Amino acid sequence: MNDFVTALNGAVLVCDGAMGTMLHAAGNSLDRALPELNISNAELVSTIHESYLSAGVDIIQTNTFGASKLRLAEQGSTGSVRDINLAGVRIAREAQAKAGRRVFVAGSVSPAVTAHQRPQVSAAQRVAAVREQVSALAEGGVDLLILETFGYLDELAEAVTVVAEITGTPVIAQATFTPDGCTLGGETPHEVATVLSQLRVAALGTNCTLGPQHTLTVTAELARHTVLPVSAQPNAGLPRRVHGRRFEYHIDGDYFARYARRYVEAGASLIGGCCGTTPTHLRAAAAQIAALRPAPQPRRSTTPAAPADQGGLAERLAAGRFVVAAEIAPPPGGAGDEAVDAAAALRELGIEEFLVSPRQSARAHLSSVNLALQLRQRLGSDAIATVTTWDKTIMALQADLLGAHALGMRTVVCATGNPPLRGDYPNVDGIWEVDSVGLVELLAGLNQGRDSDGLSLATKTSFHIGARFNPGAPDIAAELARTQAKLRAGAQFLITRPVYELDTFRRMAAELADGQVPVLLAVAPLRSFDEAEFLAHEVPGVTIPEATLRALEQAGDGAAGVGLDLAAGLASQARSLAQGVVLACDGDIVALERLRQAL
Repeated sequence: MNDFVTALNGAVLVCDGAMGTMLHAAGNSLDRALPELNISNAELVSTIHESYLSAGVDIIQTNTFGASKLRLAEQGSTGSVRDINLAGVRIAREAQAKAGRRVFVAGSVSPAVTAHQRPQVSAAQRVAAVREQVSALAEGGVDLLILETFGYLDELAEAVTVVAEITGTPVIAQATFTPDGCTLGGETPHEVATVLSQLRVAALGTNCTLGPQHTLTVTAELARHTVLPVSAQPNAGLPRRVHGRRFEYHIDGDYFARYARRYVEAGASLIGGCCGTTPTHLRAAAAQIAALRPAPQPRRSTTPAAPADQGGLAERLAAGRFVVAAEIAPPPGGAGDEAVDAAAALRELGIEEFLVSPRQSARAHLSSVNLALQLRQRLGSDAIATVTTWDKTIMALQADLLGAHALGMRTVVCATGNPPLRGDYPNVDGIWEVDSVGLVELLAGLNQGRDSDGLSLATKTSFHIGARFNPGAPDIAAELARTQAKLRAGAQFLITRPVYELDTFRRMAAELADGQVPVLLAVAPLRSFDEAEFLAHEVPGVTIPEATLRALEQAGDGAAGVGLDLAAGLASQARSLAQGVVLACDGDIVALERLRQAL
């Protein structure tokens, strides 16, 4: 039996963390072919390996993620696939030799193509690219291969098959999942575990895209549907864009380590990190799970298995009426009937307005503008559409907005937005020609009869322009400055991000245009301690009071009721603080009714 397989069956092993984002933090753009650094800056790559070894990891991965022909070519690299991969193995082997203890070198293999390349590349081309890279890694003498960040199960199965044809090196096959619990290809953990368990793999698992909490859910599901060892390598939460195309992560080591232990308790045998994780995270994880063994888990079979319309938001606010709105998102799958039926049920409760927010998913779904227009046409509701600017040119935004205005849409909330999570280095592939401030300026210009180039339009639009601001932002001064820029650009009303305490909101509202701009307060009841902890630690820009976290943790199974009570307490103060509320209850009728009673 291979030494690595023996070790994996005998104890929990700790893999290293991110290589790509560590190289990025050292000043290298994620747009470049990072594996080329194996040749051009081997010392930097070696330093990262050594830092992880100093943290106590058992496995280091070669800097070869994306080091296949198609991925390298997409990033403009003309380097030799064989030379780059052999150099990656050599650097890792040299670090391994210095460790003075048992350490395994894993050859990192990504999908042969990115999600964007996939439609243009045949399966045969993918197989050839994987074969070339794996051959080089096997020639270099890796102890194991980690196939990581595969968003499509067919590609992962292809890669496993290729490895089996070339070498007897043990394989860890890792799929990446989106927040809805499925891969980009739509496969569930059950389906992934079922397929991979029938192939020649030493372990299966998940990495990338998700942070610690959501990775735990996926890991537990994988463990329930396989008898193989399971791996878990989460990201350090969601990245925050800081300067240009630079990103940073903010999860601390203690939080990461706490979830590392929970992965073991859920049945995982190999724990590591992905984007944003550092030697600090892995040092904490190694200390937390030292001497643990995977907890035995029960395994299931691996067999596949209306009130009258009372005017739009602008009219209600102008009349001094307190607005009560519900936030809804387009349903997945592209059909709007479900959302329209849900909105109709909410109108029966007296909900006046609907804020349609974009769904953060790579799955096909209606745009927020499309759903808002459907609500208008089918229910007579003047829904508020959230328009995001990512991956749209200003000309495309302008055309969409003019078309929506022609169909009767009047109220728009401007947001910069982020692309959905799609695997390695999430949130870095979006294109923003303008941000939310630029979108406000565009709408204000259309209202004045000018297009984006300042040319006269045949007629003026009459958009009611909104923007969001975040009382939970870590830098309140910066958030105030940005919100004031939105107001100067032409925003006519504001909606907060969900708030979990009111002191910061009071201070910010007092400084924003001297209270002359209407503000709607967003309230979202927390349903569990896990949800609150996830938001507090893994989602940038969310601040949840420590007292709230403790109350939810102590409530145990009754946390949903406590969370609803806390949200109702916030809502009860809304009339004296804001001109309306947005209730973000994800369609929960009981919660919506409870919050309405508190107003």
